[in-house]
Amino acid sequence: MSGSNSFAPGSADRPEGGPPEPLSFTVHTMPRPSVDADRRTRAGRLKMLLVLLVCAAPVIASYFTYYVIRPEGRTNYGELILPQRPLPEALPLRDLQGQPVAATSLKDQWLLVVVAGGACDERCERHLYLQRQLRETLGKDRDRLDKVWFVTDEAAVRPEVLQAIPGAQVLRVPQEALAEWLAPAEGRQLPDHLYVVDPLGNWMMRFPAEADANKVKRDLAKLMRASASWDRPGR
Repeated sequence: MSGSNSFAPGSADRPEGGPPEPLSFTVHTMPRPSVDADRRTRAGRLKMLLVLLVCAAPVIASYFTYYVIRPEGRTNYGELILPQRPLPEALPLRDLQGQPVAATSLKDQWLLVVVAGGACDERCERHLYLQRQLRETLGKDRDRLDKVWFVTDEAAVRPEVLQAIPGAQVLRVPQEALAEWLAPAEGRQLPDHLYVVDPLGNWMMRFPAEADANKVKRDLAKLMRASASWDRPGR
């Protein structure tokens, strides 16, 4: 409009004839993206860690219960194998028809293992009988335990022996290959013991030669209770 002056606000207080005052701006502090990004990254990592812990919780809890929480006076009859020895994925297993069997097929279930030659002497028969009876004594948990017989030679297995162990997995494996995974106590041989393998494929326990069936049963029952949620029944 004619005769008007365009000055910054407050220019009315300017001394007449003086130069116009420059415009002033107030600069507010802007958010720092790097700080927010760091916080989001930390939160994401924390959530991922929590998910992993939830997934691993059953395994961690069962091992903590069995290995760490031990009331005074409580002992295991079987010898715990520490560190545990994982199942070799290249273990050369074959069924009795000579067909290869993947070692990983033994996972997802507790295993009670007998080791003996195909001729199956008196000790072998006793172990197979004990294996069968121990599984049955677990009651509702028996389907969580597989019976496995590793035959360490090429000797023929007698039909009557096979008929006496229905449901058992009978697999041939060279003894020298098996000895890279399982091992006897000092002064003993592989066929002297019963062995326990967990559902992850870890050899974790060895029972004494001439094992006491009642004491073995107690150990197996404790294992089943401590691991109620992390194997696959009826595999």
